[in-house]
Parts: sequence; structure tokens; C-alpha cells
Amino acid sequence: MKVVTTTENVPVTDTLPKVERPKGFCATFDQSENPQEALRSFVLYRDFLKDTDWNQAYEYWLKVYELAPAADGKRNTVLSDGIRFYEHFLKLEKDSLKKEEWINKIFALYDRIEECYPAGGYVPARKGFDLFFTYQQRASKKEIYDLFKKAWDIDGEEVPDFVLNPFTSLLVDLYFSNEIPLEEARKYSLALSNRLKKGLAECTGSSCARWKVIEEYLPLRMEVFETVKGFYDCNYFMDKYYPQFLAASDDCEVIREVYSRLKFAGCSDVEEKFAALIQKGNEKCAPEKGPAELAFSCLRDADYPCAIEGFLKASKEVNDVKKKGELILLAAKVYYVHMKNFTKARQFALEAAAARPNWGEPYILIGRMYASSGPLCGPGRGWDSQVVVWVAVDTWVKARNIDPSFAAEANKMINQYTRFMPNKEDVFIRGLKTGEKFYVGCWIQESTTIRTVD
Repeated sequence: MKVVTTTENVPVTDTLPKVERPKGFCATFDQSENPQEALRSFVLYRDFLKDTDWNQAYEYWLKVYELAPAADGKRNTVLSDGIRFYEHFLKLEKDSLKKEEWINKIFALYDRIEECYPAGGYVPARKGFDLFFTYQQRASKKEIYDLFKKAWDIDGEEVPDFVLNPFTSLLVDLYFSNEIPLEEARKYSLALSNRLKKGLAECTGSSCARWKVIEEYLPLRMEVFETVKGFYDCNYFMDKYYPQFLAASDDCEVIREVYSRLKFAGCSDVEEKFAALIQKGNEKCAPEKGPAELAFSCLRDADYPCAIEGFLKASKEVNDVKKKGELILLAAKVYYVHMKNFTKARQFALEAAAARPNWGEPYILIGRMYASSGPLCGPGRGWDSQVVVWVAVDTWVKARNIDPSFAAEANKMINQYTRFMPNKEDVFIRGLKTGEKFYVGCWIQESTTIRTVD
């Protein structure tokens, strides 16, 4: 069968084909005035669709839609295929007004599905998905969020997997723009985490790959809620960060970081694990004396603005270049680790590098920020999330080149993340070439060079 690549002879009308049947828009094969023709056209359009003969398939689909839009009454195949047709013709359409007509028809079919198959939250979920990724101009973030929320409230832990990543993104954005309250954000963040666990535990076959994509995005995107006091309880922080202490129990920087997190979470210092960490800190890490003493005290008490102010103030009171750089970098680390403010963290990491020339550690930190920005700048996988690796590698290469003492760490990070670069096909289909300059947007806003994993 011939593959048709134009919309010629595919009329765009203001309304969907008129359907008047015993159940209104929802007549089945059995209720059709011509059941045999409806079933025959159904089989034919599905066959043509498999062969991507869109125009021929569309002609038979229109007949089925007229005669039996609800097919067997058990599944929304005819109506959802109609959306596929309209999306296909929309991609080929050049006229902006006609594009809008195709989009209107798509959303009219969603409404039709909801009328014919009212049970479940599929329709608001799918509407929200399309609005989030494709038709952003048709709805505000809050309106899209409300569609996902409606789907979630209907389906609960059976909500489709495609909901989780965009719903997570909107949940974070809307909370921090003060458009949804704390308790609502906590409710749905917990629900999202539980749905992810369920999906990973119960998935089979190809669906497991989709859940893996979600696993790489959702927990990282919701880490920002760790900056909200009381959002997560002590158990969350203990389960997530205490293993870091166990893995490096003689490292004072790790001890201070984990202590500060547990303190921020409101953990009791008489709790067995916390008490063990405190004891190790007392044994291994002498209290900091001098200009930064107050800053370290604030850090221990999880007063992060005070710690940042203290480290920066102390950096101005010392003349030693090495110490000055270290103090400024500590402020950068607090911004990155505890406040999730990547822009400020980079600003002070660069200031630390300027204060102490030819020092690689600030660039190691900046590279980590870039590499961890996939969920911030994209869906966690795919082009927008992969291009951040280029600037991360650039920064680690700089760290290696200016400071041989950090070459081993830089090489380790480069080898770890290079495999996440786009492949040649990803570059080619965007009309780009390996070796060309590329501008990475998001919060990073840096120019880099296109490279591929293959």
C-alpha cells in the first residue's frame, strides 16, 4: 500500500462528523444501522493504518465513526485512532489556521471519549499529557496540573505511567510559585513516589523501560522539596543520607553534611544512628576555629543562610589565597547541596576559582551541577536532558587541565557521563553536526561543542 505524505483530499471541517445513534455519540457495532459495514470498515481502516496509508485508512475510519464510534463498547479504539489521524494531519499541515482546526478536533475527540467511556481518569490524563508536551499555549500550568490531579484522584495507584513525569514537574513548579499549598504538594509527592515503587515492582516486558525512565527523573526532580523544612520527615533523610556517612565515616566533610541534613529534618540526636554519627564527628573532626567558626556552627544547626553569610564574611577576613578559595567554595556547596540553588552555587564556585587560580575543585563541583541538571532541563532522558553532559564534560576537562591533582576525579566523572551523550542519529535528525557549536539553555546558558556517544 502506498504511503501518503500530504493532506490533500483530507477535508478539515469546523465540526466532527455528525453522529446520531441510540446512544448519541456512543453507538456500538451492535447498535449500528449497518453493523456489517461498520465492522468491515473497522477492519479495513486498521489494516491501512498498519501500513501507514493514512488517507485510505482515514476514509474508512470516517465510516466507522459515523456508524459505530464506540466499536464494541469495551475500548475507545475508534476514537483514540481518530486522535492519531488528526495528530498526523496536523504535523503535515502548513496553514496556521487549519492547524488550529486540527487541534480543536483532537480535543473534541477527547471529550467524546470521556462521554462514551466515563469510568477512569484516562481522558484528563491524556489531555494533560498532550497539553504539557505539545499544546502548551492552550492552557496554563495550573490548568494542566488540575487535569493530572483529576486523573490521579479518579485512578489512584492505577494512574497511567505517562502521567508521573509531567505531573511531578508541575507539582514542583506550582508549589514554588505559591500556586498550591504545602499539604497538597506533600500529598501528591508521596502518591507519586508510591506509584513509582508499585510500577517498578509490578512492571513486565517493555513497560519496565518506561518505569526506568520515570525512576531516573521523579526522585531527582523532587529532591528540591528537601529544602522545605518539614516537607520530608527524619526517616526520609535518614534512609537517604545516612548510608553516605557509613560509606565515608572518616570524612569530616561528609560527616558535617549528613549531620546538617539530619538536624534540618528534626532528627533526635539521641536516636541511635544520629548519636553514632555525632560520636564519630567528635572523634574525627575538631571544631573549626577562626573566622569561619560561626559559619560552621550555623551549618551544623542547618541554618544555611547564616552559614553562607558566615563563610563569605570569613573569606574576606583571611589573606591566604588557598583558605579564601576554600571558604568561598564552602558557600557554593551549601547553595548546591542544601538549598538546591544551582545558579548561586555556580556563581560562588567561580568566585572561589578566581580567588585561588589553577584550582580544579570548583570546576569539579560545577560539572556535577551540570550533569545533575537533566531532570531540571528536560524529562530526565532524551535530547534536552542529554545536552547538559556536554557542558559538564567541558568543565571537568578544564578541572583536569588546570589542576593535575584533580585529574583522576575528573577522568572518572568524564568516563561515567560520556555514555549519556546523544548518538549520531539524534544529532542528524535535528540538522546538526558533530563538532559544531551548540548553546545549552535552561539555567546553564553556556556554549559547547556537539559530541556523540557513538
